[in-house]
This record gives sequence, C-alpha cells and structure tokens, in this order.
Amino acid sequence: MPRKAMQVCPTPGCPTLTPAGRCPTCQAKARAARPQPNQRGYNTAWRKASAEYLQEHPWCECPECTALPLLQRDLATEVDHIDGLGPLGPRGFDSSNWQAMSKRHHSRKTAAETWGT
Repeated sequence: MPRKAMQVCPTPGCPTLTPAGRCPTCQAKARAARPQPNQRGYNTAWRKASAEYLQEHPWCECPECTALPLLQRDLATEVDHIDGLGPLGPRGFDSSNWQAMSKRHHSRKTAAETWGT
C-alpha cells in the first residue's frame, strides 16, 4: 500500500508536518478560539424554536431535495439560516429565513459558505 507524503500544516506560520490537514496543536488552538454554541446564539430558545420548525417541516428543503418527490427527500434533522448569520443575525428568529435540512446537506452548505474563514 503506497504511503502518502507528509505536508506542512496549512496554518500560516506553522512548520509542522502532518499526514493531512492541520496539526493537532493548531486544531486544538482553533477549537479553543471558537466561541461556544451558547455564545453564538444556539441556546434554549433556539433549540425550542428549531424543534418546533422541524415538527412542521420534516423533510430536507435544500435545492437538491426540493427537486425530488417528497418521499425521496432526506429526513430533516437541522434548521439552517438561509442568510448564514445564525440566531444572532438580524433575522435569526424569523422563520422565513429558515430551511429544514438533513445533517449531510447542512454540513455541505456550511462548509461551502465558510471555507477559508
């Protein structure tokens, strides 16, 4: 089985060689620097509002799924803020700014929107 070449950690200024992605030290620093969910607005009020929304919207509403018949869509498990600003944004609790999404589709959308930030 061929071995993959080591690469330099992509964090600016870090010379550590890793098999892929950030080195463990830079990963830990990035995790510590990220605000906790409650600090980002994902508190009890948000959990209650999103649970109620998912009760009314049980199927994924992403563009990929809305092209499919209802029973072929993924089951929604998360509520996405269409504007990408989260609960602390100006439309954080405006349900017209929400869409129900499956975990995989929400993660894909979030990664595409926040890549490199």
